[in-house]
Amino acid sequence: MADENPAEELAALRQSIDNIDAALVHLLAERFKATQQVGRLKATHGLPPSDPERERVQIARLRSLAVDARLDPAFAEKWFNFVVAEVIHHHEQLASGSE
Repeated sequence: MADENPAEELAALRQSIDNIDAALVHLLAERFKATQQVGRLKATHGLPPSDPERERVQIARLRSLAVDARLDPAFAEKWFNFVVAEVIHHHEQLASGSE
């Protein structure tokens, strides 16, 4: 890319970012499909919407993966906590019968 002009290089980089963003959205959609199934299973069997021990293990695992990937582990943990909060919200809705 060094031979391209800056505008072309910027456009190519942005296209790559756009492709990654699209893949992330699709991956999150698949993740939430799976967590909705977990929520229905938990609601059916009277299990609590959250599992603090599972979350603790996942945070440790994701922080380690982030280090290996040269991603800020604190960012990975913030992302996970954000997603888990939404998942728990969905599970609470399923448990209360409002979804």
